[in-house]
Order: sequence, then C-alpha cells, then structure tokens
Amino acid sequence: MKSNKEIRVRIAPSPTGDLHVGTARTALVNYLFAKKFGGKFILRFEDTDKERSKLEFEKSIIDGLHWLKLSWDEEFKQSERTEIYKEYIQKLIDSGDAYISQEEIKEEGQRSEVIRFKNPNKIITFNDMIRGEISFDTKELGDFVIAKSLEDPLYHLAVVVDDMTMNISHVIRGEDHISNTPRQIAIIEALGADIPEYAHLPLLLGADRSKLSKRHGAKAVTEYKNDGYLPEAFINYLAFLGWNPGDDREVMNISELSEAFDMNGVQKGGAIFNQEKLDWYNKEYIKLMLDEELIPKIKDIFKNVRNEDINKLTQKADSFKLDSVNHENDSLVTPTQSLTSPRTNIQAKSQITTKKEVSKPSSAFGQLSKTKEKINKSNSGFRVTRHKVNQ
Repeated sequence: MKSNKEIRVRIAPSPTGDLHVGTARTALVNYLFAKKFGGKFILRFEDTDKERSKLEFEKSIIDGLHWLKLSWDEEFKQSERTEIYKEYIQKLIDSGDAYISQEEIKEEGQRSEVIRFKNPNKIITFNDMIRGEISFDTKELGDFVIAKSLEDPLYHLAVVVDDMTMNISHVIRGEDHISNTPRQIAIIEALGADIPEYAHLPLLLGADRSKLSKRHGAKAVTEYKNDGYLPEAFINYLAFLGWNPGDDREVMNISELSEAFDMNGVQKGGAIFNQEKLDWYNKEYIKLMLDEELIPKIKDIFKNVRNEDINKLTQKADSFKLDSVNHENDSLVTPTQSLTSPRTNIQAKSQITTKKEVSKPSSAFGQLSKTKEKINKSNSGFRVTRHKVNQ
C-alpha cells in the first residue's frame, strides 16, 4: 500500500442493467477497504454508452446500494465529464502518444476516422495485491482505439482519466479486468500520472464452476430485497465469497467486517455462490433479531395485508428463534385475502397450516417467510402450506 496517500477507491457500474451480485460484492470489498483505512468510497457511473445506459438502471443500482447500506462519499457520471476527456485526448495527440487514424470501411456503421493510442510495444509489469506480479507484452495489443472522436471517448481512456483526476489510490475490481490493466497502465504512463495499486477479485461462480449468471439463479440485488432477505445477512454472505477473516467467525456485522478485512485473506480461485449458505445467513440474522426489529420487516413484506392479520402472524415471531421447543400441534392462521407480489404482481391467497408437506413459498411472501419455514421445520415444528397461485 502506498504510504502518505489518502485511500480512495471506487465502484464504477455501467447503468446498462440492474445491480447484480457480482457488482454488489465488488462494491462491498471497496467499501470495507476504504472504511478499514479511513478512506473514501466513490460511486462512478460509466454511462458513456449512450444507447444502452438508462436512468431506470441507474436508480436500480442506487436503490441496491442503499438497501445494502453501502453509502458513498462522492458521486460522478462520465456523461458529465466530456470536456475533461477531450482535454486529455488532445494532450495525448499533441505528445504523439495518440493519433487520428483513417480507417478502412469494412461494414456498415463503421467510422472512417478514430483516435488510436500508440502502443509502446514493451512488457508492462504490475503488482496485484491478490495475485502478485503480473506481466504483459503489449506488442500483442497493437495500436488500440481510445476514442471515436475528441468528444466521444471509449472505456480505456475514460477510466484512466477518471482514476487520475479522482485520485483513485486502489483499483479493486473483478479478475475479468486483468487483461484491461496493461492498456490502462500504458495510457497512465503516457500522461505522466501515478499508477494506482491493483487488486483483481476472483469471479463468482455457479455450482458448475462456470461464471455466475441468471441460469444459476443469480438475480438483481433488489430482487433479493423483495424476496425477504435481510441486508445484514446479504452483506455478511457477500463478504465471505472468496474471503475469510482467518478465524472461525462466520456471522459478522459491517463494522466487524471492515475491521477484520485484509486483502491477504482474499483467495485467488473463484468463489461459488451457494444459495443454501445465503439462506443459512438469513436464518441466523432473523434468530438474532428482537421482536421489535423483526415485526416491521414482516409488515414490510405483507404491505397489502390488514394489520389485525399481521398481528396474528407476528404474535409467534419469538417462536421462530427457539431452538428446541416443539409446537407440532399449534396452528397459526394468516390472511386469506388476496396478496400482491411486490416482484411479479401475482394475486395469491395464502394460509399457514400444520400440515407436514411444505410447498415452495410464493414471491408475495418472499425469502423471509421461506427462512422462517426452515427455522420452524428444524426448531419449532411448524409446517407451512400455501394455496395454488392464481395468475
């Protein structure tokens, strides 16, 4: 780590989609690193893709970070920084490190003129905080495009200029960005700026050890919220994907995580996203909650349910946290009126009974109810059955 320099890290999502687990995990690691060393955590929207960037995705990202309680110190948008990029592109052209290239038109829509960076054709070596020394021979890269025009920068140029002008000390991101690093270091050196420290996190994997995707059940962060997961549990689980504190602790709040976080504890290999482990964390956090904390969260899920019916449900809230009491013969009635799913807008009727068979919860009840079923099954003997969903 560089001494006598303020720690400044950033999460730089593109608002071309919702906030997903991988980006949330990267944001968390940056946040923990900044908090541990008294630094700054910066949110930067990389929204130069004018066609795909949408305000609704920007809102989704902000909502997801707010739900996870990952507050940032500064916020920027690349779309508002065009003049800054223009200045640095011109600087590279003037120094001979970039040039306007006349392109052969090979397909419709291709530009006849772009701005290319003049490849230094040398070996670039950098130290990765997780992986150690990494070297690339830039001869294989050729003279790569850094802008379509003075007013239209591309990814590598914009990222370098942003990190320079925002005084980013550490670039902490996914390992899929390792191949981008030599290009960016070459531009940094041409501009005469300091090279930041790099740390490339292992990718999140599905059970088949391929990159985590929707086919593995990966969802937007806001969907986990709608499904009833607690943000504290979700944060705790994300932190342990590819990292551990070096002892036998598993349940740790955000303050404990930031205090214990050490980049030396991050593994190099991919981290497998395990839904059952996430459910376990959710259960553990529910068991730790006081009734006055738990009941409002239940009410938040049952937003369209009458208060008197919610009270019937929450009267048993403390039983969800018991370890050995058997209530096999107890019954608990919940609303039989229509519920509106916050995620799918499905109209459903629901009833809790003491039948032994357990059906999959509808999204109207969410993961909080699902977790309670597991607690009931193992600890208190409750069983849950729901009516068929009418669409």
